Order: sequence, then structure tokens, then C-alpha cells
Amino acid sequence: MSETAQAVEDTLDRLLPIASGPEYRVHEAMRYACLGGGKRLRPFLVVAGAELFGVPRARALRAGAAVELVHCYSLVHDDLPAMDDDALRRGRPTVHIEFDEATAILAGDGLLPLAFEVLADPQTHDDPAVRCALVSALALASGAEGMVGGQMFDLAAEGEALTLDDIGRLQALKTGRLFNFSCIAGAILAKAASKHHDALIAYARDLGLAFQIADDLLDHEGTEAEVGKKVGKDAEAGKATFVSILGAEKARSEAQALVARAASHLDLFDQKADLLRDVTRFVVERRT
Repeated sequence: MSETAQAVEDTLDRLLPIASGPEYRVHEAMRYACLGGGKRLRPFLVVAGAELFGVPRARALRAGAAVELVHCYSLVHDDLPAMDDDALRRGRPTVHIEFDEATAILAGDGLLPLAFEVLADPQTHDDPAVRCALVSALALASGAEGMVGGQMFDLAAEGEALTLDDIGRLQALKTGRLFNFSCIAGAILAKAASKHHDALIAYARDLGLAFQIADDLLDHEGTEAEVGKKVGKDAEAGKATFVSILGAEKARSEAQALVARAASHLDLFDQKADLLRDVTRFVVERRT
């Protein structure tokens, strides 16, 4: 994961614009938002999934960089005062603190279309149909039927009494849809059979939910130094989470059950999927 994170960092560094004119400030904010931190879990899933099918690494890294651009855009906007109002991200000031709110909004606005520019470039794949499929899948994952809709659900849910099913649906939109894209991007690049898509979609569903439970646990139990951002915010905002409903120990057990189930979906890939199986352990054991 560390090696892939560096490769993704290098790819992002090449893709992110550098300007010297009046637009210089927004380009600097875009680079600040994306470079120099983060687990790069989503692009790692793209690269590891692509390896199942022998997809050239350069293509997988471009698709991984695209999903990371979308993820970073979402963090920039989520951190704004009108949303989650966070001053710290990845252990350093958030974009609107380092720059200003208007620049942060524009930086996010710049990162999102850049992701689709990367996917639409022939360097990502020489088949236009594959590029269109990637663009369509990421658009669905990141828009109002996916991540954006989940963020709206999250904002509307503050102080509301949600059920476990409600929280599961919220997180399936807000977090799960990008995980889904990350896990199937390699299959799209490879023009893989539908059974492979189905297995990776099932893996992504359970992995994404386990990831969110682990996030809830970190917010409940972690420290700011470990996590790189303020903790205890869910309870402070009155948000219903897996931890607030189940309690920490039951939530931890549920996460363990989910990652075991996620790994079982990979059986048809045999040992070729060992990296993806390793990710399931990382998701529940991480402290950041």
C-alpha cells in the first residue's frame, strides 16, 4: 500500500496543474488538497483490482488518481464551515483555513472535472467505450445518486433518530459508492466478465461498510494525533452512528464479520486476490 501510495502521489503530481497567472492560487490549493498525505486506499483498491486481470499499471494508476481527485474534492468541500466545519485534515490545516473559503470552493470545483478529464484521456485506455464506462461509473458514484446524496442525507440526519438500516443506506451512498467504483475500475479496464464485476461489487459493499464502522470507532476512541483531525464530532453533533446504536464492542464485532464476508466474495480469484484480502484486515485495524 505504501509503494502504491507513492506511485499515486507521483501520478497526481504530474496531473495537477501548475500555473503562474491569476489562476495560480486555485492551482496551489488543488495541489495542497491532494498531495502530501492520505492513505490512498481507494486508488490502492483500483490498482489491486486491476492486477487481478493483468491491466497495465500505468492505466490503473490513472484510474486510481481519478478516484482520488474526487475523494479529495469531497474532503475540501466537506471541511467547509457550511458543512462539517473542520480546521484539520490529515494532520494539517484544511484548505479553507490554509487559503480561504472561496479558494477552497474553487479548488474542489477544479478537482472534480479534472478526474473526468483523466479518465477520458486515451492514455487511460485506447478503447473509447472503456473510457466512457469509467466516466459513467465515477459520475454515478460521486453525484446526487451517490456521494453527494449521501452527504445531504448526513447533513439532514443531524439530531435525528436513525435506524441501523438508515445509517447503512447513508453510508452506502456517502462512502460506499466510491469504494464500489474503486473495486470495479480494474474490471472495467480489463473488459472483465460480469461474474467478476458482481464479485467485486459484493466485496466493495461489505468492505465499505466495515470501513465506515471503523471510522465511527476512531471518532469515538481515537485521538486527534492518531486520526489527523478532530475526534468526537459525531457525538457532539448528535449524529447517529453504528457506535452510538450498537456500542463500541458490538460495532467492532460487526466490522469483523463484514470484512470476513468481504474476503469470501473473492474466492473465484484464488490467491490472485490476496492483496484485496489483506485490505480487509487493514480497514478494521487501522488507527488513522
